[in-house]
Amino acid sequence: MRVKLRQPVEQIGVPRLIIAAFLVVLFVVAYVTNMSVSQLVSDSLIRVGMNGVLVLAMVPTISCGVGLNFGLPLGIICGLVGSLISMEMNLRGFAGFFAAIGCAVPLAVLVGYAYARLLESVRGQEMMVGTYAGFSVVALMCIFWLMAPFKNPALIWAIGGKGLRYTLTLSNHFGKVLNNFLVFRVFGVSISGGLLGFFLLLCLLVHLFFRSKLGIAMLAAGTNPLFARSAGIDVRRMKAAGVTISTVLGAIGIIVYAQSYGFLQLYLAPLMMAFPAVASILIGGARLQRATISNVIVGTVLFQTLLTIALPVTSRVIQGDISEVARLIISNGMILYALTRATGGK
Repeated sequence: MRVKLRQPVEQIGVPRLIIAAFLVVLFVVAYVTNMSVSQLVSDSLIRVGMNGVLVLAMVPTISCGVGLNFGLPLGIICGLVGSLISMEMNLRGFAGFFAAIGCAVPLAVLVGYAYARLLESVRGQEMMVGTYAGFSVVALMCIFWLMAPFKNPALIWAIGGKGLRYTLTLSNHFGKVLNNFLVFRVFGVSISGGLLGFFLLLCLLVHLFFRSKLGIAMLAAGTNPLFARSAGIDVRRMKAAGVTISTVLGAIGIIVYAQSYGFLQLYLAPLMMAFPAVASILIGGARLQRATISNVIVGTVLFQTLLTIALPVTSRVIQGDISEVARLIISNGMILYALTRATGGK
């Protein structure tokens, strides 16, 4: 009996079982205390859609052998610049949303390639260097936001008429265009077909990419570089492609996140955004050498659902908010758990 139980436990993973059990307890407490469970589920689905693309950006770098992309803020910065260009042109709705993506993607390709060249020169230390690269670029961009040549009064400080504001509202541009698209209800749960559909569409595209010739070559380069070289695969090129794709997904991810949030945050806001994404994919069962779309979906659902319902449920039961404490424990704990194992953690 013990052997029969051990196998499924090892397949699912102890951390995922603990988090799932804690989620069940929170939902039971919410039901017992007469909270709206359907509203909690609706809010959780929104959080999954708005954060999912950022988590998806981890898959290419893990698959190509670079590891966890702690340099995700580089892609996020590209997405913010694309969004600002769209807002400067006063584009609204889906036109503004796709214009932001259209402006961000070419910039992300250039930045991603330069970032890949940097990581190539520090092989074996990509995750550490990526962390500092992300921090450095965020700090450097703080100067750019103050000197950026934008003229739209909605973007710049009212006093002085120069420099971008810290927080920019998207209500008059492309705020919640995906959230409000194809919304339907199932058993009282509100589901945004546009937001979740866009996330799942990108998941499908990434899945199909790794079924292509280039994607298979990238997986081979990440799994066994020596075998890949003997098969005629350019490992450096595969790693550069993986980092570039991840940067592009990071740029798209922050645009999806911002439109769902309703605001665009600049300056130091992107500084720590890589860590929740890293924690999510590790919670989903990804290893340092292998990540799948199922890891992205499972990890995002578990992590974001826990963060979403922790605040209202704990506030109802006890005095005080432990959601931020839970977020720090889970995110940093899962990162530490995975990095202490050569083959990842289950």
